[in-house]
Amino acid sequence: MSGAGPGDRPIVLVGCGKMGSALLAGWRERQAAASYVVVEPTMGAPPLPGVSMLTEAAALPGALDPAAVVFAVKPQVLAEVAPPYRRFAGRAVFLSICAGKTLAFFARHLGAEAAVVRAMPNTPAAIGRGISVACANQKVTAPARELCDGLLAAVGEVAWVKDEALLDPVTAVSGSGPAYVFLLIECLAKAGLEAGLPAELAAQLALATVAGAGELARRSPEPPALLRENVTSPGGTTRAALDVLMGKGGLEALMISAVAAATRRSRELAD
Repeated sequence: MSGAGPGDRPIVLVGCGKMGSALLAGWRERQAAASYVVVEPTMGAPPLPGVSMLTEAAALPGALDPAAVVFAVKPQVLAEVAPPYRRFAGRAVFLSICAGKTLAFFARHLGAEAAVVRAMPNTPAAIGRGISVACANQKVTAPARELCDGLLAAVGEVAWVKDEALLDPVTAVSGSGPAYVFLLIECLAKAGLEAGLPAELAAQLALATVAGAGELARRSPEPPALLRENVTSPGGTTRAALDVLMGKGGLEALMISAVAAATRRSRELAD
């Protein structure tokens, strides 16, 4: 690749589920490429301008010369999905958002010459507020890396690491992290219900509070610890609650244990 962008070369998206659809929407909004080819067996969406929709890799034109092939399928099917794209090795960069599938996995299935970027995005990508952490193998050129950075940036922030092993705790913190926040909303609403609030009001308060606090933390130049202290008056209601949450075996200890468990599981799933 001679430049940071794909030029007239298409982007091939393999898998168009929730994350794949979010990526495609972001690319089209930012005009990341002139055209796209989507390979999705269950494709039922209406045709989109500039997007060719296929149900299998065998239907890809023989003369196709993509700038990038993006894998957005379930990890457990990738071993059978990836090999037909081996013909693009050495010409296109491969970008994977499939959890647990290592750079070594792609070397086995796509060949040692394949330029591969492995990334872990998270579900807020659906609203353009995700974050992805990426790691490239030695075959990835600077322009190819810049292309992948732009493709990921279409749905949120992007960070890069050199050590692939870091993607396991990344998966545990940011990949799985939205589920922890959703659980917090659930638990806060249930606590409000137990304290006597009507169910609908408890749910409304929990959702608005977590969403608002998160946005405040994002916009504020102050660190979360200081924002917490700003809400906490000595001897007040917040202090009483934090004495429980910050006590022995409280939220910090639970979160450390949870992230450690998710990190271990990510390593167990790696290929």
